[in-house]
Amino acid sequence: MEMKKVIIRNETEQDYRAVEELHRRAFWNLSAPGCNEHYLAHILRMHKDFIPELDLVCEQDGIVVANVMYSKSWLTDEQENKKEIITFGPVSVDPSYQRTGIGKKMLTASFEKAIRLGYKAIVIYGNPDNYVARGFKSCKKYNVCLEGNVFPAAMLVKELVPGFFDGTRYFYHESSAFELNEQEAELFDRTFPYREKQIQPSQEEFYIHSHSVIQ
Repeated sequence: MEMKKVIIRNETEQDYRAVEELHRRAFWNLSAPGCNEHYLAHILRMHKDFIPELDLVCEQDGIVVANVMYSKSWLTDEQENKKEIITFGPVSVDPSYQRTGIGKKMLTASFEKAIRLGYKAIVIYGNPDNYVARGFKSCKKYNVCLEGNVFPAAMLVKELVPGFFDGTRYFYHESSAFELNEQEAELFDRTFPYREKQIQPSQEEFYIHSHSVIQ
C-alpha cells in the first residue's frame, strides 16, 4: 500500500466509535474467539488511570487507521516503595494498513510525548516479535517481575530515560482498568454488527506467549 500523509493527533469524542470499531477489526479472533479490546477502549477513557494526553490516533485520508491508549501503572520494590510508570493498550492498526509503517510512527510519537510529560518507563504485555524493534526488552533484563518473582516472557520493558532501572527488584502492578467484566463486554459487543467467533492458529500462539515464563 502506498504510504500517504499520516496525521497523528489526540483522539476526540467524535473518534470514539471509529476507534472502537478499529480495535474490534484488529483483534477479532486474534488471541481468542471474538475479542474485548474494543470494550477496553470504551471503559478506559472513563477510568482514573487513563492518560488522555497519550491517547493518539493516526488519520489517513480522513480515516482513523490506528490508535494507542495509555494508562498509569506502578512498580514497587521489596521495601514497598512505589514508582509510577505507564503502560499502553489497547493498541491497534487497521488490518488493511498493517506493515506500512503507521504503527511505528504512532508509537514513536507516543514515546516522545511520554518523555515530554515526564514519564520514565513503559511496561507492557505483548508479543516480543512486535516490540523488540521498538526498544522493548525482556522484563528479566531490568529485574521487573510479578509478585512471586515471576518473569513472564510476554512482559516487556522500555526505558524512556536511560538508567531509570538500576538493578533493583521491582514488582509490576497494572491498572484495575484491565479487570474486565466479561458479561458487560459481551453486551457491549452486541451493539456492533455481528461477526462470527472462530478458533484460529494465532490463538495458540497467544496462549504460548502469555503462559511462558523466563527462569
